[in-house]
Amino acid sequence: MPATIETAITATAAPADAAAQDRLYEQVASEFAAPLVRLARAHEADAHLQQDLLQEIHIALWRSLAAFGERCSLRTWVYRVAHNVAATHVLRNRRRQVHRLTTLDEIDLAGDTPDVGAELDAGRALQKIHALIQALKPLDRQVIILHLEGLPADEIADIVGISPANTHTKLTRIRQLLTARVGGENS
Repeated sequence: MPATIETAITATAAPADAAAQDRLYEQVASEFAAPLVRLARAHEADAHLQQDLLQEIHIALWRSLAAFGERCSLRTWVYRVAHNVAATHVLRNRRRQVHRLTTLDEIDLAGDTPDVGAELDAGRALQKIHALIQALKPLDRQVIILHLEGLPADEIADIVGISPANTHTKLTRIRQLLTARVGGENS
């Protein structure tokens, strides 16, 4: 987590800035409500823990806005804070996970491609995609979630702290994984 965000999360707004911070938070909560819910759902499978994660994200966002200072776009700031909180949540709860997180290097793309033709409907395909995304390590999960939210690769790179070239590589490999595992459907 970059020092500026880490500092911002622990910062307390001065009384004069509290009203402005509250207004900015209200804007963020309204404008980014749906993406933050999707982000929590993508990082946490359990519905109750999704709500806990969403609450942690909102608390961190409110605290961080005291130090926002428009150093980047509000969208980039919100996603950076939210993804840092979600990654911390995933790592903190790793012990309770039943399945093993997978790196992109450990996945055999040529291997077990299922024959999904007629037997998988759209709902089951989406469940499978969701499960595959949940199985990825936090950084890879963040990259694909941000991509699915429609963010460009250079903004994704800025949010997760990797190079744009690395972002493009990860996106390509994740798309290959999803295509191979879901049977060649566009995802």
